[in-house]
Amino acid sequence: MSATTVTTNAAVQMPRLIYGTAWKKEATTQLVIKAILNGFRGIDTACQPKHYSEDLVGQALVELQTKHNIPRKDLFIQTKFTSTNGQDQSKPLPYNARSPLAEQVRQSLATSLKNLRTDYIDSLVLHSPLQSHELTMEVYREFENFVDQGRVKQLGISNLYSLNGLKMLYDDARHKPCVIQNRFHAKTNFDSEIRRFCREKNIYYQSFWTLTANPQILEHPLVQQLAEARQGTSAQVFFRFLIDIGLTPLTGTTDEKHMKEDLQVLQWPSLDHDSIDKLKKLIEN
Repeated sequence: MSATTVTTNAAVQMPRLIYGTAWKKEATTQLVIKAILNGFRGIDTACQPKHYSEDLVGQALVELQTKHNIPRKDLFIQTKFTSTNGQDQSKPLPYNARSPLAEQVRQSLATSLKNLRTDYIDSLVLHSPLQSHELTMEVYREFENFVDQGRVKQLGISNLYSLNGLKMLYDDARHKPCVIQNRFHAKTNFDSEIRRFCREKNIYYQSFWTLTANPQILEHPLVQQLAEARQGTSAQVFFRFLIDIGLTPLTGTTDEKHMKEDLQVLQWPSLDHDSIDKLKKLIEN
């Protein structure tokens, strides 16, 4: 593990902090370029026009290579397959909704590769579980075929808040999930049981909604005190703490100053054991 990356189960070098592109709309290309030029090397998107502009991420990748000499191979690109339930069906879909499920998955990957102007995806994530474990596994089996074909390097799942659901996926998977990406907040008890299972199985937990959902932590006296001691911000302290306990936070900031601050955290020394233990109590009650 370096200061800036971890090595996943699939031997992929995954950045410890990832730039998220949800809700960026027409600003997506410029924000992705800005994030990469400031030092981000991981980008999260989805083949879901409702919340993501995957094609504009692809436009950014082209400009980064041609104008800034940053090749595709130096970047970690993560995208998602989103089932019809998570799509806005009033808009053109990235696949034919009348096709069988497995074919929808294949069409979605083809759309992602075209959108992102690449011939492989570093991390392919199922945007959320389907209505049954059997349907979830039908999608996941296609994902596994993509790994066999060398078109995808690692797999994961998002918005899965059932420990049992994660265990069933893990047990049935031929290519084990490398990541789970969930909302990180008190209402789900910060996924403490899921995170424990992830630690046992070397699955990386990617947190989203990390700052927005946790004002009470950012305002906590201990976090404020640590921020002051490090001449940083509460957000920086919280990100550093999450990285110290093995999480991979996503940040979708549109503010260049915040991009720089978020990345600085990777160069910070770890928090001291005592502070980490106290902060753990805030999220592991």
